[in-house]
Amino acid sequence: MANTMMIIGGGLLQIPVIQTAKKMGYQIIVTDYNPDAIGMKYADIPITMSTRDIAGSVRVAKSQNKLTPISGVLTVGTDASMTVAAVANALNLPGIKFEDAEAATNKIHMRSRFKEHNVPSVEFRAVWTLSEAKDACKKLGLPVVIKPSDNMGARGVMLIENLNSISDAFHSAKSASPSGEIIIEQYMPGPELSIDAVIYKGEVTFTGIADRIIEDLPYFIEKGHNMPSALPEKDIEEAKRVMTLGIRALGLNHGFAKGDIKVTPEGVKIGEIAARLSGGFMSTHTFPYSTGIDLMKAAIEISTGQEPGNLEPLFNRVSIERSIITEPGIIKKITGLDEAKNIDGIDDIFMDAKPGDRMVKPTSNVDKAGHIIATADTLDQAEEIIAKAKKLINIEIDTEGELSMDMIFAAAREKFNKVCFVCKECDGTKCPSSVPGMGGAGQGHSFKRNIDSLNQIKIITRVIHGVSAPDTSVDFLGEKLSMPVMTAPITGTVTNMNGATTEEIYNDAVTKGSRLAGTIAFLGDGATPSKYKIGLDAVKRNHGKGIPIFKPRTDDEEIYERIKEAEIAGAIAVGMDIDATTIKTMKLRNQSTSPKDLNKLREIISSTKLPFVLKGIMHPEDAELAVKAGAKAIIVGNHGGRILDHMPGAIDVLEEISKAVKNDVTIIADGGFRSGVDIFKGIASGAHLVSIGRPVCFAAVGMEERGVEFYLNHLKKELEKTMILTGTSKITDISREHIRHIH
Repeated sequence: MANTMMIIGGGLLQIPVIQTAKKMGYQIIVTDYNPDAIGMKYADIPITMSTRDIAGSVRVAKSQNKLTPISGVLTVGTDASMTVAAVANALNLPGIKFEDAEAATNKIHMRSRFKEHNVPSVEFRAVWTLSEAKDACKKLGLPVVIKPSDNMGARGVMLIENLNSISDAFHSAKSASPSGEIIIEQYMPGPELSIDAVIYKGEVTFTGIADRIIEDLPYFIEKGHNMPSALPEKDIEEAKRVMTLGIRALGLNHGFAKGDIKVTPEGVKIGEIAARLSGGFMSTHTFPYSTGIDLMKAAIEISTGQEPGNLEPLFNRVSIERSIITEPGIIKKITGLDEAKNIDGIDDIFMDAKPGDRMVKPTSNVDKAGHIIATADTLDQAEEIIAKAKKLINIEIDTEGELSMDMIFAAAREKFNKVCFVCKECDGTKCPSSVPGMGGAGQGHSFKRNIDSLNQIKIITRVIHGVSAPDTSVDFLGEKLSMPVMTAPITGTVTNMNGATTEEIYNDAVTKGSRLAGTIAFLGDGATPSKYKIGLDAVKRNHGKGIPIFKPRTDDEEIYERIKEAEIAGAIAVGMDIDATTIKTMKLRNQSTSPKDLNKLREIISSTKLPFVLKGIMHPEDAELAVKAGAKAIIVGNHGGRILDHMPGAIDVLEEISKAVKNDVTIIADGGFRSGVDIFKGIASGAHLVSIGRPVCFAAVGMEERGVEFYLNHLKKELEKTMILTGTSKITDISREHIRHIH
């Protein structure tokens, strides 16, 4: 009976070690949670089991060991060191102690070991809560890096350079951490090395040493690596010395170590050390291409207790890997791969993406389209080969005309992870009683009423006319908009959207997408006190084309401060959602709000020369008081049904409010508007413009500014169609006579 090797993980990077083990005569067990993983196809005994399921992996290993005795267990490039150690310990196979594997996996335990053994590293703090994260940032001093303590691939890792980004960075790291445990550490500037080492009976032998190419801060995206490193020999020797100290501190006396080592202005320091060989095509591809050493064979020998064979290079060449990263969007077609693969010097091209896949701007090392590996005599030659291959590979991303709302909303549905279902009919049916969340207050009646009331209004067509190209443009506070539509203020990408995106990305997407579509975004003032600054940054980047809406905070000075900063940011107007005095998310953050009487409101509005927008009006007398206070625009709506149950919909009170103040103030209707037909109903019922929230949010989460721009232009086309079918050539032609209320 053949000896048996157990490989933990069935991904692409496991293929070389599986194939090598087969050549060496081993029978192969492969475990992976995905039964269709590529490595499972090469296995003699494929077992569906998560690499993170330590107890389950031990259980199946013990069971299989009775049938086919296992000689060794290992993984390559996958964060499964604890599982490998647990199986090795349970079967009395060569390996390291489980507690040492845990220390080489959990970044907090790792840093603690380094500190205990005086290994050059950085100061750090373990945190569980946002308040602890803020305290850690202050004590460590900015810039710092926040990351999950127990994940890999740069998931949830961000550089924090200012206090305003702490909240989003914390929640991003939290969502990427299986345990919820977070580490914040001092940022280490300088070049970074990726180093592999094999350890046999305590003796450390360094193999591959490569320069890592990390870009796109505040995220840490590895764009590739160069094997071997081009750093001075003294830096490399010092890196090896420091990494050896780290290996000893972690108790790694048999097996493998993969180090991320920083050469900082203060000296060489350890970023991380994992108890495995490197991923990223380094140990499996660029190292053997560069040296001729079969590191997979050595890995199998060590895992089975044998002394590794030759680790001396047979030759010295330069092998590099570069990531293929596309523009965001849907891949329509990929061409030129065969031609690129035939270029002399190209070793491999691996495509992770395929036609139909949605590509996003990378925030971790898993958001890539593919990888190219080339080998040459010099680095310059290898880079030229890669550049030639990239020119031949054409990844065609869909144009705006080829996008669809289904594509955008499907992408959003995937990111929301069930905090929002991105329903075809966004009517509150599936998400009542979810505040925080995307639903409404109480049983969601107010949210649903917005939709139900709009559905009771029907369009009366007029078809004998000469209108074929209606003008949808309107004037708003001196700005010409392409349509009578603005995007509603929404905040809380973590609190309400379960971290589907970050506050920065969301605000940029809505502001830029609105501007590109010819209109303007309202931006929210979140329950987190400093969150409004993120919206103001988006306003600055978009030439002032954004209007911040602030909460009616009890401390008026906080309101004045926000208004002043909006003026500095160049905003075309400011506003207040005066109905947010009891909103739940504010109370959850211990933020105090209070109603404002006419005199107080007049003081606030008169504190700025910017036009003032008052949001949350549902009664004609409040509308009249808003005019008396000096508001230039009012937003009629029930706050998306999120403040009080059993309120009427915006459209229910719109006509009455319009009769009272339409000639004195700009009226914006907000609540339940989803289509161009709905926009027409709002204008016919007495509004000058409408504001749309949730669908814009879906578009922003799904495809950022492109999604927002596409959705708004989609609305514009629907509105144009409705105007043609009613014979209205411009927005002011739309009137009450074009609609009927059907009860």
